[in-house]
Amino acid sequence: MAILVIPARHGSRRLPGKPLLSATGRPLILHVVERARSARTVDRVVVATDDERIADAVRDGGGEAMLSTAAHDCGTSRVAEVAESFPDETYFVNLQGDEPEIDPADIDLLVDVLESSGAPVATLAAPIAHAADLADPAIVKVVTNGDGDALYFSRAPIPFDRDGEGAFLPLHHLGIYAFRRDALLRFRELGASPLERTEKLEQLRALEDGMRIRVATVKAAPPGIDTMDAYEAFVARWKSKA
Repeated sequence: MAILVIPARHGSRRLPGKPLLSATGRPLILHVVERARSARTVDRVVVATDDERIADAVRDGGGEAMLSTAAHDCGTSRVAEVAESFPDETYFVNLQGDEPEIDPADIDLLVDVLESSGAPVATLAAPIAHAADLADPAIVKVVTNGDGDALYFSRAPIPFDRDGEGAFLPLHHLGIYAFRRDALLRFRELGASPLERTEKLEQLRALEDGMRIRVATVKAAPPGIDTMDAYEAFVARWKSKA
């Protein structure tokens, strides 16, 4: 079983106050908590935030929140701070707070793969949905070796198809990770790496350190929320099911 941590900030550059958007009648962050609680491999869900408003909203909705320092360079570092409070736990999942439609079965797959592979880190990816996604820097790409371990993550279209044969396509990386506790704490100690700073992708810190990242493939990427248009589309989908 794992502890799932949802790092949440109020000051999103693209959509400030995103965790507290409440057009469905409850804050977005609580939708994510609900999905995470449905995973069979998760026995505790904790929202880690440096904002009292977010912590209060989570607690008012029956969730668990921990206040963390504001001095974190990425979400995984915030998750590592939470892990220090649970010295007897082995597995920790980092789920972004803008994934209200994550499939709980995908979380279960992630934790199962981390445990079975022996890797220090595991993550998820899905097939590229549209050809245009290859050139979209908002869609993070990952290529793997024959065992399913990550070779590289990039915002660029990788690998370069020199002859135009389309023989190898990357996968669309999903922003969810599972860590063994020691790897998670080491990740924070390392600090941002050169490739991480270049691509603005925190997972490259682990690769540059030589950590093995096992990549499990799921059917499709859930529609994350980065803009108000994306949030309004989520609200429309949610209301259609209510």
